[in-house]
Amino acid sequence: MELMKLEIITPNGVIFDANVKQVTLPGSEGEFGVLARHATLVSLLDTGVIVIETSDSKQVAVAINSGYVKVDEIKTTCLVDGAVALFGDDSELAKALEVAKELLKSTEASNIAIATAVSKVEQIGKTL
Repeated sequence: MELMKLEIITPNGVIFDANVKQVTLPGSEGEFGVLARHATLVSLLDTGVIVIETSDSKQVAVAINSGYVKVDEIKTTCLVDGAVALFGDDSELAKALEVAKELLKSTEASNIAIATAVSKVEQIGKTL
């Protein structure tokens, strides 16, 4: 499978920068997936979880509160207000899950969007 570059950038700096197989994003109109050579687009991102399939077929999740994404054929760039990466060893992951839940609950998104995102974060915590 062809790879594409994915960057997730917050006001505090880059939190993810790697070549990936695909990424699923929480768009303002619903979740959507991006693969290499995707048509160019710019979209709003809603409160939710970015799910990344890395080049070695592992899944990584990043909880975000809102932002924008720019997609072109070889690169996807997410500019987000706040983000928490949900990976690492067990102790780091447990702390990250709690921080992610607080980030999601602090947004001004709809209660449904927040509940959906928190549920997804909790599910990720159970599977890792």
